[in-house]
Amino acid sequence: MLLFTPGPTPVPESVRNAMATPTIHHRTPEFESIFKRAREALFKLFGTDEVVMLAATGTGAMESAVTNLCHHTLLNINAGKFGERFGKIAKAHGLGNEELVYEWDTPASVEEVLQKLKNNAQIDAVAIQISESAGGLRHPVEAIAAAIKAHNPEIMVIADGITAVGVEKIDVTHIDALIAGSQKALMLPPGLAIIGLSNAAIEKIGKGRGYYFNLATEIKKQRQNTTAWTAATTLVIGAEAILAEIEAQGGLDALIEKTARRARATQAALEAIGLHIYPKSPARSMTTVDDAQAKEIRSLLKKEYQINVAGGQDRLEGKIFRINQMGLIEDYEINWVVNAVELALAKLGRRAYDATATRVFNEVYFSL
Repeated sequence: MLLFTPGPTPVPESVRNAMATPTIHHRTPEFESIFKRAREALFKLFGTDEVVMLAATGTGAMESAVTNLCHHTLLNINAGKFGERFGKIAKAHGLGNEELVYEWDTPASVEEVLQKLKNNAQIDAVAIQISESAGGLRHPVEAIAAAIKAHNPEIMVIADGITAVGVEKIDVTHIDALIAGSQKALMLPPGLAIIGLSNAAIEKIGKGRGYYFNLATEIKKQRQNTTAWTAATTLVIGAEAILAEIEAQGGLDALIEKTARRARATQAALEAIGLHIYPKSPARSMTTVDDAQAKEIRSLLKKEYQINVAGGQDRLEGKIFRINQMGLIEDYEINWVVNAVELALAKLGRRAYDATATRVFNEVYFSL
């Protein structure tokens, strides 16, 4: 079965082997050496002033960023399940909450964000997804972040990059917290979250807030190549291994370029066989198609062609399917996916199979 859901993504064999070594204690020089190498590689990946690893899923990193960087009122951009989650986190901790709600295919507006800030001077942090995976949408985060800082540089910008870090080059100039999760483009099992922080964020964190998710506590310890609490040792070993694997396969720039080509080629192939791309501003992390027969297409892909792609949630349940573009994906595998989608359409009586999807994919992907 080919796993083409946008997280968890397949874990390369070399990384699985690295994580299969005997368990070591997290309070040892051996693990501190591994932690140091993984941390140094993450600095290169994030491009931020500080990097913190947490034994948690991405939601844990979202909660940690909100509780440590928002002291009054959070403005969250809600264009899907994960944008909505930021607001729920703020409310759960008794923080003020403002929200900008969009359709799940519609990117946020710089002007509307600024208007919210002008209307409520208590807003001291803004949370937004770079890639909102509920619908495969890409928000103009860099432009929004720059506008926020021009309006008031004290406002913290929290960017969920869980399906963006390792997918595309992110300009972190105006971002204070950049969040990633292990099970997406980092091609690891779930359970490790990473936050890249700006110096301004570190200053606002101060002594930190909370207990387990207190970022001040973690920053202090991780600068000593250890963690405040029990480390996710196997996942940290895996993080070092996957970042080394990316480097061995041409480095981050090569991965980003290949991901972009794959996303363009997949979109072109699916459009060529009459399918419609759902978001107005598609993310590179996944290709999202809205279709009245999305459920039937997904079922055929799984039963007939051994491909597992994701469906939609809540209002989009049964209405979309999402094909992962993150990670070290083999060219022949994604080629088989678009070919299988075309075969599924033929089985549904939608169009005669003529290998259009494969041809268009190859023309776009391999064009110089």
